[in-house]
Amino acid sequence: MTQTTEDDRLLIEAAQADPARFVGIYERYVDRIYAFVRRRTENRAAAEDITSQVFEQALGAIGRFEWRGAPVVAWLFRIASNALADHWRERARDAQVTPPDVPDPGELEDIDRRIALYQHVEQLPELQRQVIQMRFVEEKSIREVATALDRSEGAVKQLQLRALESLRKSMGGHD
Repeated sequence: MTQTTEDDRLLIEAAQADPARFVGIYERYVDRIYAFVRRRTENRAAAEDITSQVFEQALGAIGRFEWRGAPVVAWLFRIASNALADHWRERARDAQVTPPDVPDPGELEDIDRRIALYQHVEQLPELQRQVIQMRFVEEKSIREVATALDRSEGAVKQLQLRALESLRKSMGGHD
């Protein structure tokens, strides 16, 4: 289990024991959820309202949350997707507005694929996982990763190649 996954588990357990500790989850993920919602809403005020609803719903459901090893942010993205769908249904009903980017089943499937990918990345050997994290999440160059890990650029490229091959195999050959 990686440090992030372990931190998520501890945050969930703390919030389940004392809902006032939900603030740790909020502080860790509010910016990501807001960015996700903002890209799919018509204005900042709507994005702020929906983001608030997401965390309110999550707080209300924290007692029923079952830890399954998936990142907490995936659960929050699903709540956000549902809140966005509700928002656009309501807007369409009230004003006959066509939603610009309503989350559809394909988007929810994409979130599920990302969760699966995250779980597979978590199973990689530590150095490979770090390379994947730095290259594709933090968007660092090969040179930056090599410097951070005190490895040669060739070694980083080899670690990245092995990690991607392992991911491809573990995910059944899907891209």
